[in-house]
Amino acid sequence: MTRDTHAPEAAPIEIDRLLADPGTGIIVCCGSGGVGKTTTAAALGVRAAETGRRVVVLTIDPARRLAQSLGLSELDNTPRPVLGIDTAAGGSLDAMMLDMKRTFDEVVLSHSTPEKAEQILANPFYQALSSSFAGTQEYMAMEKLSQLSHEAAEHGTWDLIIVDTPPSRSALDFLDAPKRLGSFLDGRFIRLLMAPARAGGRAYLKVVTGGITLTTAVMTKLLGGQLLGDVQTFVAALDTMFGGFRQRAEATYALLKDSRTSFVVVAAPERDALREASYFVDRLDQEGMPLAGVIVNRVQRLAAAGLSAGRADAAAEVLGEASVAGTGSATAGLTEGLLRVHADLAETAERHHAQTTRFVAGHPGIPVTEVPAAAQDIHDLDGLREIGAALAVAETPGVTPGLTRDAESRAG
Repeated sequence: MTRDTHAPEAAPIEIDRLLADPGTGIIVCCGSGGVGKTTTAAALGVRAAETGRRVVVLTIDPARRLAQSLGLSELDNTPRPVLGIDTAAGGSLDAMMLDMKRTFDEVVLSHSTPEKAEQILANPFYQALSSSFAGTQEYMAMEKLSQLSHEAAEHGTWDLIIVDTPPSRSALDFLDAPKRLGSFLDGRFIRLLMAPARAGGRAYLKVVTGGITLTTAVMTKLLGGQLLGDVQTFVAALDTMFGGFRQRAEATYALLKDSRTSFVVVAAPERDALREASYFVDRLDQEGMPLAGVIVNRVQRLAAAGLSAGRADAAAEVLGEASVAGTGSATAGLTEGLLRVHADLAETAERHHAQTTRFVAGHPGIPVTEVPAAAQDIHDLDGLREIGAALAVAETPGVTPGLTRDAESRAG
């Protein structure tokens, strides 16, 4: 193995220290979609539980991969114990999947009178809002995190919460959505809708003011009378909860900035995923939120030293020409095929190395852990244990086994 001394390096995340630290109460796994956040969250949960922590993993992944890998038939809004965990160290593992509408219903029930809650839950506009409004999933993920944190503090149910953030178009949506939804519900548009109802009784059906009448007429044309009526009824019923949305969003934001919380940004060794990770790292720094480091998943590594993609291709070409000329050996065809497979893997390894190296160079001082690509999909506890072990025994970023200086130059 040859090491390029000019390549930038960063220390890997000290995963076992992070998981064992009693001062770590929340780990948030974030990143763009398809980078392995769910698997990473589950692997961290299994490793933490088997080293003595009482863990709950919250996933927002609708594909239910977490349930399958943890040996559960299903996951829902209620934490379920994971069987098959080694509890010798005194740890435990629960898992759950966010039910967005049920969580929103819980918020309504806990912050309204029974009469108001019944009106809200039956309202068609609320039913649409709680199921599909942009940003609702991210907001409810924050709400559920807050609920779990309170339960852990009051009852000691868990001492570590691991959150797998929603598979959003942008990883930043997780941080932005609570403010967006709070602003919408506290905003000028909602206050305009609420003004007629606040004017008293059925006064909104009459001319309260010229401005309100005109506004209502315009919105009736835009939204339709039935929809506008549903919105106004919803807003009137939700009046007592407006301040609560903003207050809870602010409280959860404070929880995320607390010293007991650690963010782990998950990425793939590809340009777009690392660019998204870079945005998130910068945003966390701007917000003063604690970053444990970056995990780069599915990194292709080579075991064979000294054979770059270019050299493997060249050797395969020579064997191919010999075969055509009839001068090759009986095993030349097989060797040529293996060389071409190696060349493809080496090219992928070089590209992954180059992308990770650029990221490390652009973020000096940020711990970065590379996880080698698994030979097969992760589908059970043993697979999650292997991922956890790979996270804990991470290789130094910026150094790719199997790459010679010639290959390092091509990768750069």
